[in-house]
Amino acid sequence: MFGCAGCGAVLTAGVSKVALPIHLRDTYWETLHPPLLEAGTYAVDPEPYGPPWRLWDEVGAQEAAARGLFAPCGSLSDGPSDTVLLAPGDMRGTGVIAERTEGYCMGINGSGGPNLACLGCGLPVGSRIDDCGQWQVVRLLPQAVVRLPGPLERPVMEWAELPADGVLWHGLSEYRDIPAGAALAHVVVAARGGPVEVAPGPIAELLGRALAALLPSGEGAKRLDLAGPGIFEPAAELLLVPVHPQTGEVWQPSGGAVAVPVQAALWAELAFPPQRTRLPVIGGLPEGVERDDPLPPHPTMPFRPSAAAFRHTLARMPAVCEPWLRTIYGHEY
Repeated sequence: MFGCAGCGAVLTAGVSKVALPIHLRDTYWETLHPPLLEAGTYAVDPEPYGPPWRLWDEVGAQEAAARGLFAPCGSLSDGPSDTVLLAPGDMRGTGVIAERTEGYCMGINGSGGPNLACLGCGLPVGSRIDDCGQWQVVRLLPQAVVRLPGPLERPVMEWAELPADGVLWHGLSEYRDIPAGAALAHVVVAARGGPVEVAPGPIAELLGRALAALLPSGEGAKRLDLAGPGIFEPAAELLLVPVHPQTGEVWQPSGGAVAVPVQAALWAELAFPPQRTRLPVIGGLPEGVERDDPLPPHPTMPFRPSAAAFRHTLARMPAVCEPWLRTIYGHEY
């Protein structure tokens, strides 16, 4: 639990720490988003967030690199680092500061500074964000809150427990392109600009078209396949593996393949595809019986990983400073 640093009042329900969600890397404009985090969890964002803002030219490449940003962007935040992220429904004992309800059209976004205050002492403690085009989340200021004794956090699960645990199965829905864009960036860096042979099936459907547009084809291609807890580890130079949803640790192959991190829910979707209605192996349906189950949904256009998440991820990898990757960074796919 977290409490107010000013008066000690309880501000949150009992919560357990999870890795910073990859979904934070992109949003859909003019769209109301669900909560970024599941109820009962929290994460810490190491990057500065909120006003004041400084233009890239003012900050300079050296200072930006010290912050972990290696490619130009429009502006950088000079707000606090290590803000604590929670689901809005987990907040207690706070109220909105009436003079700080800035937003675009459907909610508030904290653009004018902290918009939540402790009801006990009035200290500004963070910002609620629920405007269109932004994930619903509360960001608590690290200097305004303290950890309080509370219920024990959920134990960290072993890798072998993950495939059977519900933590992997919250629906990605239409937002699956965001972790796919982040994974695409890691594949490109791991391939060092060379050709990649994508294993047929779900991986090819997810990343094949984008990799073909970004990387050359030809001899010496590195094979990209899938590995992780509960599935056989294939022979490949590059392996898509899950990121632990609680710790952020990347699962490591037992061989010499390069581990390419993928958000856990997307990895589970690739490793254990949803079951579909099965027909008899021999003979088909009995005479006079017609199918009445709906056909699997088909997309109206080819899947495209998020370009914003792709660039967001590359910009935070030192390899983007290399000329070959800087060219890809600005390339459309």
